Amino acid sequence: MKSLRFIFLIPFTYLLLSCSIKQNVPNTFVDISSYIPQLVIDLRYFGQHNFIGRPIKGYDREKLYASKEAAFALLQAQNELIKEGLGFKVFDAYRPQRAVDHFQSWAKDIADTLNKAEFYPDVDKRDLFKLGYIAAKSGHSRGSTIDLTIINLKSKEELDMGSNFDFFGEISHHNYPNISTQQKANRKKLKNIMEKHGFKAIDEEWWHYTLKNEPFKGKHFDFPIQ
Repeated sequence: MKSLRFIFLIPFTYLLLSCSIKQNVPNTFVDISSYIPQLVIDLRYFGQHNFIGRPIKGYDREKLYASKEAAFALLQAQNELIKEGLGFKVFDAYRPQRAVDHFQSWAKDIADTLNKAEFYPDVDKRDLFKLGYIAAKSGHSRGSTIDLTIINLKSKEELDMGSNFDFFGEISHHNYPNISTQQKANRKKLKNIMEKHGFKAIDEEWWHYTLKNEPFKGKHFDFPIQ
């Protein structure tokens, strides 16, 4: 009888452990990977093409989550762009707090500069906190911030914005003067369409937009992307 109890205990214990490890996505969030048709996904933190050079903690699948409100607003913006044969490529949306913690740990390891040449060639890694490139909290963890660019839907080519996504430097600032007229126009087009549909920009990153009336202001989530 004792051995039978042990046999039944093993799968029950495994079930409990599985439930505790897998965290459910709140019903206030949606998977915008499938919510918005023709949206192109390039989830940089799921792979190696990012400023760290390795997959980031919490990004276990190539899926994009956002609050329902942010996803609906983005859908309206995408629908407008489609009329011009354009659409969005999204690099990041909801970001688990554990990913933000991963960024902090990496920034403290001064010797780890694997992707410096591409993402922060002119910035001393010791200055990443002071310059605001790395922080303890991120608006992405509130679920209504999105990193994106505009693409031609037919060719899938990105419009030239003058710098790459996640490039640490002044050239990524919205009002950086030393880019071409076309690059300025492309940034303005992205900003105009996003602001029209309820998002706001930040000065330092042309790709970064947050829903003005975000539903979880002040709250940071940590469920993994699974």
